Parts: sequence; structure tokens; C-alpha cells
Amino acid sequence: MKSKVLFFNQISFNDVPIVGGKGANLGEMYNLGIPVPNGFCVTVEAYYEFVEANKLVPQIKSILKTTDIDQPDQLMAASKKIRSLISKSPFPQNTGLDIIKAYKKLSTLGGLKDVPVAVRSSATAEDSADASFAGQQDTFLGVVGEANVINRVRDCWASLFTPRSIYYREKKHYDHFKVGVAVPVQKLIFSDISGICFTANPVTQAKNEIIIETVWGLGEYIVQGKVTPDQAIVDKNTWKIISENHVPQDIQLVKSIDETKEIKVPKTKINASKIDKAMVIKIAKIAQKLHQHYRKAQDIEFAIEKGKLYIVQTRPITTLNTKTNNTTNIDQQPDLTGDHASPGVTSGIVTIIKDPKDINKVKAGQILVTIMTTPDFVPAMKKVNGIITDKGGQTSHAAIVSRELGVPCIVGTENATKVLKEGEVVTIDGAKGFIWKGDLLATGLVKKDQKVKHTSIKTATKVYVNLGEPELASEISKRNVDGVGLLRAEFMIANIGVHPKKMIAQGKQKEYIDKLAKGIKEFCSNFNPRPVIYRATDFKTNEYQYLKWGKLYEPVEPNPLLGFRGAIRYINSVDVFSMELEAIKQVRNKYNLKNLWLMIPFVRTPQELEKVKKIISDHGLLRSPSFKLFMMVEIPSNVILLDKFIDVGIDGISIGSNDLTMLTLGLDRDNSEVAPTFNEMDPAVLWSLKRAITKAKKRGLSASICGQAPSNYPELVEKLVKWGVTSISVSPDAIDRTREIVSWAEKKKLSKD
Repeated sequence: MKSKVLFFNQISFNDVPIVGGKGANLGEMYNLGIPVPNGFCVTVEAYYEFVEANKLVPQIKSILKTTDIDQPDQLMAASKKIRSLISKSPFPQNTGLDIIKAYKKLSTLGGLKDVPVAVRSSATAEDSADASFAGQQDTFLGVVGEANVINRVRDCWASLFTPRSIYYREKKHYDHFKVGVAVPVQKLIFSDISGICFTANPVTQAKNEIIIETVWGLGEYIVQGKVTPDQAIVDKNTWKIISENHVPQDIQLVKSIDETKEIKVPKTKINASKIDKAMVIKIAKIAQKLHQHYRKAQDIEFAIEKGKLYIVQTRPITTLNTKTNNTTNIDQQPDLTGDHASPGVTSGIVTIIKDPKDINKVKAGQILVTIMTTPDFVPAMKKVNGIITDKGGQTSHAAIVSRELGVPCIVGTENATKVLKEGEVVTIDGAKGFIWKGDLLATGLVKKDQKVKHTSIKTATKVYVNLGEPELASEISKRNVDGVGLLRAEFMIANIGVHPKKMIAQGKQKEYIDKLAKGIKEFCSNFNPRPVIYRATDFKTNEYQYLKWGKLYEPVEPNPLLGFRGAIRYINSVDVFSMELEAIKQVRNKYNLKNLWLMIPFVRTPQELEKVKKIISDHGLLRSPSFKLFMMVEIPSNVILLDKFIDVGIDGISIGSNDLTMLTLGLDRDNSEVAPTFNEMDPAVLWSLKRAITKAKKRGLSASICGQAPSNYPELVEKLVKWGVTSISVSPDAIDRTREIVSWAEKKKLSKD
């Protein structure tokens, strides 16, 4: 039988439905490597099992049916009856044993026979994304012993029926039995020192400053203002302490097993600093890690016991007054913020989609609000005025697709799906990451962007565009762009919607080939005679799983970034790759569009390239002046062994700076613990870029770059031109800016030559 008790290392923020918000946040921080006091969580399934085993639903319904909740006496009496009923009901034996085992393990890890713990309630609503149950259930501190822990867990379950909780659910029309409660059980910290940390200065609004305040004893005295804390200010850019203020403290609040009490601070500590400089920096770096993970400035509570630091809570800072800049003329602060992902100011009606199966309810002109987008969302993303996500960064699926579609987008808001309501109108500024409730365009408070006049500058270095959506081909082809440097297959395959192996199993290869060819044809016909470089599919296994039947055919990989992707897929799944090649042949031969070229991604070894080339030639696609074969350079081995790859026979390279940066620095940019180190201007990355470009130039090959780096770093464009890059491929929103920078860089190079 599956355990209904999970330790924090088994829990993440995705587990809110089974461990509630509090439990999920504790697990999320614990697994980030944040020093959270260890513990476990009794899942909501245990609560439901308890209710069912004791046949409590009809008994509770009977009590509530005869209760007028607007009469305080009746409400109190009903709550008392229900809680007594729950408290007297037998505890499920299997769950009880699991809790005893977990408590013993926690005690052993803490080096004690019976470790004192905090037993807290963590409510969850199955179908109510807008529900707010925080603070409505009970918490028990200083619980010691197996039997006491089990009894307090049952008391937490009973606290789901406090008068306040019953009243709230009735008024909100929530089903009492679709709301459950999980119970985190956590090692209790007896704080010698407590503190609060802000990852932005709440007074001066300085975002480069981290504020750390500390007191002797428990942190309640900081909140109450009963004592003045020590304060240190850290510059997060240099990790230097730029200001310190030490304040004498003569009283403190301390905790014994079953109570808190005020005592005097020992004379030797009254004027002493609460923490040393090393601890200040340690706290600051952990705080910034949380800031980056949650993508918002954080208000963090911490405790220090016997010199060991623990983070006990984090929440967003709500008092920062963020001002807008010249892109809008509105003075009021936004109602919600996130990371700017795709520029533009727009407004529309909110539609909240949590499952791609529901995208059919999205209507043109709405604002799509979701947790995160996947390829399944593309059809809906094309229709909406704007996109807002809870998760993701500037290189996430939502950001990349939105920039290509020209749709304003804000990512990483953390809680837009909870804060925003279905059907309300909002205004978003994708360039700033600001969201306001109401239609500010209609009021004139926000000015729409003026129509952009596109540049007509000519450059020797070609400026290509990254595309994947066929419907954009006609419009983008009219811009001052020299071709498509990266035609992504993934969006077209997402529009087909079914895993290619399922299509093969159903004998629908021709249908798949025709649909893919139709999409590719749109690009080639609109850009003809300019080249269109089609990158063969580079879905990772987790992305393929989003397609219908995908989970049937895809393995679950611990790290898809380094897994079954790119060239190795074509070698191991020749039948799937063959459909892509047949689609290319159809475009080139049936539609006579000879401007279509092919690019192979993620080639680990020259031997892999040889095998892929054989598959391509077996399909009658041979290199010629009208059919060129490119290889992506995105793995350090591509740079190191570039001569050997070239010897296999290719016409050019295209550098994928995103993956090359990750693999050079050994990090995953989607992993918040290491994402801050992602830097395409790192000397090691620049060395690789220079080597690849100059080596290709020396061997007479064309050298392009198609990552996000040139769009983000104008100074990099200058280096690329200097090294001899033949083309730069960017997202549609960066075409004009990149062309202007290239022109400037070429003129600068000529002046030096």
C-alpha cells in the first residue's frame, strides 16, 4: 500500500493537491537545498481515508443540515459536535504506523529519542483555485512522542471544521468534503537568534540591496517592535556588507517545550552583534536564491539554533512600489508583476487554462493565463491578445513562442492563476512585466505603442529570423530579413498534436507527412528565393510526452536536456525521422521550392553525424548548391572536434548559444539554483563562439548563430562580426534592432581595418 506520509525531500510545489500550500512550499524549499527544518507531511489522502473509514460524511452533513451558520451559537455548537466526532474516531492503522515510522526517523536524524515537533495544518481545495484557507486551521507546537503526534494530526483534521472554516466554505459555496487538509510535521527550532530578511530594500526600493535584521530569541519581538534589531545591508552584486547597525538588546522571548516567556539577555550579549559577517553573507545568498526561484522579492523569516541556520518561512514582499517608465503614462503601481518576456501593451478578458485539453475555450482577443505553456498551447496562443504565466523565464516556451507571435507576454508571476479571476479585464505591459486590473487602454492611462517603422538598412552580415509558426510566414517575410535561419519543427508537430509513433502505429504516415510539408511550404513559398533552414525535430522526451499518446512512447528521464534528443533519436527511430525527410522532399520536389535546407541539432559525435547523413542520402536528399546541410554547434564536443565534424561533410554551422552556454558551464538554465550563473558572455562561452566561427571561416563554411544571445547583448554582435560570422538569426521582435547593431559593428570593423 502506498504510504500516505511523505518526507519533505519527496515533495515539490507541484504537490499542492496532496500536501496543501504550506506543505508544498516547505518541500519546494527543502529540495532547493534551503536549510529548512526537516520533517514530513501526512497527505490529504490520509484525511479522506480517515473520513471514509469512519463514515463521517453523513454524520457531518446531518449536523450541518440543521445549523444556521448566521447564528453564532448554532455555528459554535455544530463545530464542537463535528470536532468531537472526529477526535473520537479511530485512527487508520496503516497511516498511524507510517506516521510512527516517520517520527522515529525524524527523531533519529535529529539525534534524539523523541524530537519536539510542530504539527501544522495545510489545507487544500481540489477544485477551487481561488480558495484561501490560510490561517483557518490549527497549529500545535512542542509536540513530543509518537502518540501525541498522531493525536495532534487528528486534531488538525478536526480543525477543518472550526466555526470560521465552516462559515467560510458555506459562504463561498465550497463542498465541505472536497476540501481536505494535509498535516506537515516539522522539527521544532528553539531559536537562539531570529531574524527577517528582505531581498529588496522595502524603504528605499533599492533592488540591489538585501536587508537582514536580527534579534536574540524568538522573532515575534521584531514583528511586535518590542526590541530594535541589528541591521545589515548587503549589496547583492558584490556580496559586500555596505552598512551595519548594532543595537543593544536587554530582553528576549524564548521558547520552552510548552510555552514562550520573556527573559533578560545575559550581560555578555546585550551589546554584542547577533551574527557575524560570514553568517550575514550566508543568509543573503540563501535569500537571493529564494528570490530567483520564486522570481519575486521575498520577505524571509529565519532562525538560528546553536549556530545552525534554518529558514522557516518565505513570502513575496508586497510593499515595493514599482514605478512604470516611459513605455506607459500610468502612475499607479501594478496589481501583479512578473518577468517581461515579449513586449507590447494590451488588454483583454482573462481566461484561465490549467490543462491544455481546455484550450478550445480560449477565444480571440482574450488574455491567456496559465501555470506554464507547452507545445499543446500554441493554437490558443495564436488567438489571444496577451499571455501571462505563473512559471517560466525569458527563455521558456511561453516567452519564445510569444516573441515569435508578437504577442505581449509576462512570465514567472508565481500566482497569476490564483490572483486573477476568470472573466475580469486586465491590462498588461509585456516590456515591463506589469499587470493592472481593468482596461487602462480604454481610459487612456496607457498609450498603445506607435506603429513601428522598420529599418531598410543593408548589411554584409545576413540577418535571419527564427520562426516556427506557419501563419506568421507571410507577415515576417515582408520584413528586412535575409531568410529563416532557424525553422523550428516543434510548433508544426505540436499543431499535428499526435505523437509521430502513434501516427505510424495507425498507418497514418502520409497524413503526418502531408501536414508537416504543408507547414514547411508556407515558409518556403513566402521567403523564396531566400533560404529557409529547417531544423529537424529537437523535442526532448518531456516535451514529446505532451503530445497525445506521448507518455506511451517516451521514457521518463531524470535530465531530458542531456537525454534522448537530436541526432541519436534519428538513428534509433529512423521511421520517425523518415517522415520528416519525406516532408522535405515533398516541399522541394512536388512544390518545387528549392530554398529549403536542413539542419541537424544536438550531434554528440562525428560518428553520429555520419549515420544521420546516411539516412538522409538514403532518402535521395544529397548536398548540392540548392540543398545545403547544416549542423548545430551546441555541445562542447562540437567546438573541440569541429574539424572532424566538418570532415564528415557539411555546408555550414549554426551555433545554438543557449544550449552551448548551459553545457559549457555545466548548468540547466531552468534550474533556479544555478540559473543565475547562466551567462552567454562568460569567457568560456566567448572562447567557444570565437573558435567555432573562425574555424568554420577557415574551412570555407558559413557560420551562423541562432540563440538568444545576440538579441540580449549588442556588444556580442560586435564580436561576432569581428570574428567573421556570416549570419545572425534572431526572434522577429529583434530583427530591426539586430540589423542596426550589425551595421554599426561592420562600420566599426571597416574603420579599424
